[in-house]
Amino acid sequence: MEEIALNLNKINTDIRRSCEIAGRDPSGIRIVAATKYANIEQINNLLDLGIVDLGENKADELLLKSKTVNNKPIWHFFGHLQSNKIKKVVPIAQFIHSVDNIDTLSKINDFAKSIGKIQKVLIEINISNEETKFGISKVGLNNFIMKAIKYGNIDVCGLMTMAPFTDNYDYIRNIFKTLRNTLDDLNNSFKKLNLSELSMGMSNDYMIAVEEGATMVRIGSAIFK
Repeated sequence: MEEIALNLNKINTDIRRSCEIAGRDPSGIRIVAATKYANIEQINNLLDLGIVDLGENKADELLLKSKTVNNKPIWHFFGHLQSNKIKKVVPIAQFIHSVDNIDTLSKINDFAKSIGKIQKVLIEINISNEETKFGISKVGLNNFIMKAIKYGNIDVCGLMTMAPFTDNYDYIRNIFKTLRNTLDDLNNSFKKLNLSELSMGMSNDYMIAVEEGATMVRIGSAIFK
Protein backbone atom coordinates (compact mmCIF):
# COMPACT_ATOMS: atom_id res chain seq x y z
CA MET A 1 0.00 0.00 0.00
CA GLU A 2 2.90 2.37 0.72
CA GLU A 3 3.99 2.52 -2.93
CA ILE A 4 0.44 3.12 -4.14
CA ALA A 5 0.04 5.85 -1.52
CA LEU A 6 3.23 7.57 -2.72
CA ASN A 7 2.13 7.36 -6.33
CA LEU A 8 -1.30 8.73 -5.49
CA ASN A 9 0.23 11.57 -3.49
CA LYS A 10 2.37 12.55 -6.49
CA ILE A 11 -0.65 12.49 -8.82
CA ASN A 12 -2.67 14.66 -6.45
CA THR A 13 0.25 17.09 -6.18
CA ASP A 14 0.53 17.23 -9.98
CA ILE A 15 -3.19 17.89 -10.32
CA ARG A 16 -3.07 20.71 -7.78
CA ARG A 17 -0.18 22.31 -9.69
CA SER A 18 -2.04 22.01 -12.99
CA CYS A 19 -5.13 23.53 -11.39
CA GLU A 20 -3.07 26.46 -10.13
CA ILE A 21 -1.80 27.07 -13.66
CA ALA A 22 -5.33 26.90 -15.10
CA GLY A 23 -7.06 28.72 -12.25
CA ARG A 24 -9.19 25.70 -11.43
CA ASP A 25 -10.45 24.07 -8.23
CA PRO A 26 -8.85 20.61 -7.73
CA SER A 27 -12.10 19.35 -6.23
CA GLY A 28 -13.56 19.43 -9.73
CA ILE A 29 -11.24 16.65 -10.92
CA ARG A 30 -12.06 12.96 -10.55
CA ILE A 31 -9.17 10.51 -10.55
CA VAL A 32 -10.66 7.43 -12.18
CA ALA A 33 -8.28 4.59 -11.40
CA ALA A 34 -7.92 2.30 -14.41
CA THR A 35 -7.74 -1.17 -12.87
CA LYS A 36 -6.90 -3.13 -16.03
CA TYR A 37 -3.60 -4.44 -14.67
CA ALA A 38 -4.34 -4.18 -10.96
CA ASN A 39 -5.12 -7.11 -8.70
CA ILE A 40 -7.84 -7.13 -6.06
CA GLU A 41 -5.43 -6.40 -3.19
CA GLN A 42 -4.07 -3.33 -4.99
CA ILE A 43 -7.58 -2.10 -5.76
CA ASN A 44 -8.69 -2.53 -2.15
CA ASN A 45 -5.59 -0.66 -0.98
CA LEU A 46 -6.46 2.18 -3.31
CA LEU A 47 -10.04 2.32 -2.05
CA ASP A 48 -8.72 2.45 1.51
CA LEU A 49 -6.68 5.50 0.47
CA GLY A 50 -9.84 7.35 -0.49
CA ILE A 51 -10.21 6.75 -4.23
CA VAL A 52 -13.88 6.13 -5.06
CA ASP A 53 -13.85 5.99 -8.89
CA LEU A 54 -12.67 2.83 -10.63
CA GLY A 55 -12.63 2.10 -14.35
CA GLU A 56 -12.43 -1.05 -16.45
CA ASN A 57 -12.26 -1.61 -20.20
CA LYS A 58 -13.45 -5.21 -20.33
CA ALA A 59 -16.98 -6.22 -19.38
CA ASP A 60 -16.03 -9.54 -17.82
CA GLU A 61 -13.34 -7.93 -15.66
CA LEU A 62 -15.78 -5.23 -14.60
CA LEU A 63 -18.26 -7.89 -13.53
CA LEU A 64 -15.65 -9.92 -11.65
CA LYS A 65 -14.02 -7.01 -9.85
CA SER A 66 -17.31 -5.38 -8.93
CA LYS A 67 -18.23 -8.55 -7.05
CA THR A 68 -14.86 -8.88 -5.33
CA VAL A 69 -13.55 -5.49 -4.21
CA ASN A 70 -14.36 -3.97 -0.85
CA ASN A 71 -16.61 -0.95 -0.34
CA LYS A 72 -18.87 0.26 -3.12
CA PRO A 73 -16.86 2.28 -5.63
CA ILE A 74 -18.27 4.25 -8.53
CA TRP A 75 -17.58 2.14 -11.59
CA HIS A 76 -16.72 3.54 -15.01
CA PHE A 77 -16.49 1.57 -18.25
CA PHE A 78 -13.84 2.72 -20.74
CA GLY A 79 -13.75 -0.03 -23.33
CA HIS A 80 -15.40 -0.38 -26.71
CA LEU A 81 -18.78 -1.77 -25.69
CA GLN A 82 -20.06 -4.68 -27.73
CA SER A 83 -23.80 -5.21 -27.90
CA ASN A 84 -23.59 -8.64 -26.26
CA LYS A 85 -21.87 -7.11 -23.20
CA ILE A 86 -24.44 -4.41 -22.49
CA LYS A 87 -26.36 -6.53 -19.97
CA LYS A 88 -23.13 -7.00 -17.98
CA VAL A 89 -21.99 -3.39 -18.02
CA VAL A 90 -25.14 -1.30 -17.58
CA PRO A 91 -26.17 -2.64 -14.14
CA ILE A 92 -22.69 -1.87 -12.76
CA ALA A 93 -21.21 1.16 -14.49
CA GLN A 94 -22.43 4.58 -13.40
CA PHE A 95 -20.58 6.07 -16.38
CA ILE A 96 -19.91 4.55 -19.80
CA HIS A 97 -17.16 6.65 -21.39
CA SER A 98 -16.89 5.02 -24.78
CA VAL A 99 -20.14 5.37 -26.74
CA ASP A 100 -19.53 6.04 -30.43
CA ASN A 101 -22.29 4.09 -32.18
CA ILE A 102 -25.96 5.03 -32.26
CA ASP A 103 -27.12 1.41 -32.53
CA THR A 104 -25.18 0.55 -29.38
CA LEU A 105 -26.60 3.59 -27.63
CA SER A 106 -30.11 2.51 -28.59
CA LYS A 107 -29.52 -0.92 -27.06
CA ILE A 108 -28.06 0.63 -23.91
CA ASN A 109 -31.20 2.75 -23.64
CA ASP A 110 -33.50 -0.25 -24.08
CA PHE A 111 -31.74 -2.31 -21.44
CA ALA A 112 -31.44 0.61 -19.02
CA LYS A 113 -35.17 1.15 -19.40
CA SER A 114 -35.85 -2.51 -18.63
CA ILE A 115 -34.04 -2.23 -15.28
CA GLY A 116 -35.32 1.25 -14.41
CA LYS A 117 -32.02 3.06 -14.82
CA ILE A 118 -30.93 6.32 -16.41
CA GLN A 119 -27.51 5.47 -17.84
CA LYS A 120 -24.89 8.20 -17.88
CA VAL A 121 -22.77 8.11 -21.03
CA LEU A 122 -19.94 10.08 -22.55
CA ILE A 123 -19.52 10.25 -26.30
CA GLU A 124 -16.10 9.14 -27.47
CA ILE A 125 -14.69 11.42 -30.16
CA ASN A 126 -11.65 10.57 -32.26
CA ILE A 127 -10.21 14.09 -32.28
CA SER A 128 -6.89 12.96 -33.76
CA ASN A 129 -8.61 10.97 -36.54
CA GLU A 130 -6.37 7.96 -35.92
CA GLU A 131 -7.54 4.85 -37.73
CA THR A 132 -6.48 2.65 -34.81
CA LYS A 133 -8.73 4.47 -32.32
CA PHE A 134 -12.45 4.17 -31.72
CA GLY A 135 -14.66 7.23 -31.55
CA ILE A 136 -16.83 9.21 -33.89
CA SER A 137 -15.47 12.07 -35.97
CA LYS A 138 -16.39 15.67 -35.28
CA VAL A 139 -18.07 15.72 -38.69
CA GLY A 140 -20.76 13.28 -37.58
CA LEU A 141 -21.14 14.59 -34.06
CA ASN A 142 -24.17 16.89 -34.43
CA ASN A 143 -26.18 14.18 -36.18
CA PHE A 144 -25.24 11.74 -33.42
CA ILE A 145 -26.32 14.19 -30.72
CA MET A 146 -29.68 14.85 -32.38
CA LYS A 147 -30.44 11.14 -32.21
CA ALA A 148 -28.94 10.57 -28.74
CA ILE A 149 -31.01 13.21 -26.94
CA LYS A 150 -34.21 11.45 -27.95
CA TYR A 151 -33.51 8.43 -25.70
CA GLY A 152 -35.36 8.63 -22.40
CA ASN A 153 -33.03 6.41 -20.38
CA ILE A 154 -29.79 7.97 -21.55
CA ASP A 155 -28.08 10.93 -19.90
CA VAL A 156 -25.42 12.25 -22.27
CA CYS A 157 -23.26 13.99 -19.69
CA GLY A 158 -19.97 14.59 -21.46
CA LEU A 159 -17.29 13.78 -24.00
CA MET A 160 -14.25 11.53 -24.01
CA THR A 161 -11.13 11.23 -26.12
CA MET A 162 -7.76 9.53 -26.15
CA ALA A 163 -4.72 11.54 -27.16
CA PRO A 164 -2.05 9.98 -29.39
CA PHE A 165 0.97 8.38 -27.72
CA THR A 166 3.56 11.00 -28.62
CA ASP A 167 6.15 13.26 -27.02
CA ASN A 168 4.70 16.21 -28.90
CA TYR A 169 2.96 17.82 -25.95
CA ASP A 170 1.77 20.80 -27.95
CA TYR A 171 -0.14 18.39 -30.17
CA ILE A 172 -1.61 16.61 -27.15
CA ARG A 173 -2.65 19.94 -25.67
CA ASN A 174 -4.38 20.87 -28.90
CA ILE A 175 -6.32 17.58 -28.85
CA PHE A 176 -7.60 18.28 -25.34
CA LYS A 177 -8.35 21.92 -26.09
CA THR A 178 -10.34 20.86 -29.15
CA LEU A 179 -12.45 18.48 -27.07
CA ARG A 180 -13.17 21.21 -24.52
CA ASN A 181 -14.18 23.64 -27.25
CA THR A 182 -16.37 20.95 -28.81
CA LEU A 183 -18.19 20.49 -25.51
CA ASP A 184 -18.79 24.24 -25.27
CA ASP A 185 -20.05 24.37 -28.85
CA LEU A 186 -22.50 21.51 -28.28
CA ASN A 187 -23.90 23.08 -25.12
CA ASN A 188 -24.46 26.30 -27.03
CA SER A 189 -26.09 24.52 -29.97
CA PHE A 190 -28.42 22.08 -28.20
CA LYS A 191 -30.76 23.41 -25.51
CA LYS A 192 -31.47 19.90 -24.21
CA LEU A 193 -27.80 19.22 -23.54
CA ASN A 194 -25.98 19.93 -20.31
CA LEU A 195 -22.57 18.45 -20.95
CA SER A 196 -20.36 18.82 -17.90
CA GLU A 197 -17.84 15.97 -18.04
CA LEU A 198 -14.61 15.87 -20.01
CA SER A 199 -12.90 12.49 -19.77
CA MET A 200 -9.40 13.02 -21.10
CA GLY A 201 -5.87 12.42 -19.92
CA MET A 202 -4.11 9.24 -18.87
CA SER A 203 -0.94 8.39 -16.95
CA ASN A 204 1.35 10.11 -19.45
CA ASP A 205 -0.62 13.30 -20.09
CA TYR A 206 -3.07 13.94 -17.23
CA MET A 207 -1.42 17.21 -16.19
CA ILE A 208 -2.00 18.72 -19.64
CA ALA A 209 -5.56 17.39 -19.62
CA VAL A 210 -6.30 19.07 -16.30
CA GLU A 211 -4.89 22.37 -17.57
CA GLU A 212 -7.22 22.10 -20.57
CA GLY A 213 -10.40 21.36 -18.61
CA ALA A 214 -10.58 17.63 -17.85
CA THR A 215 -13.05 16.67 -15.14
CA MET A 216 -12.08 12.98 -15.26
CA VAL A 217 -8.55 11.65 -15.72
CA ARG A 218 -8.16 7.93 -16.38
CA ILE A 219 -4.99 6.85 -14.61
CA GLY A 220 -3.64 3.31 -14.33
CA SER A 221 0.10 2.72 -14.60
CA ALA A 222 1.03 5.90 -12.72
CA ILE A 223 -0.88 4.51 -9.71
CA PHE A 224 -0.04 0.81 -9.87
CA LYS A 225 3.53 0.89 -11.29
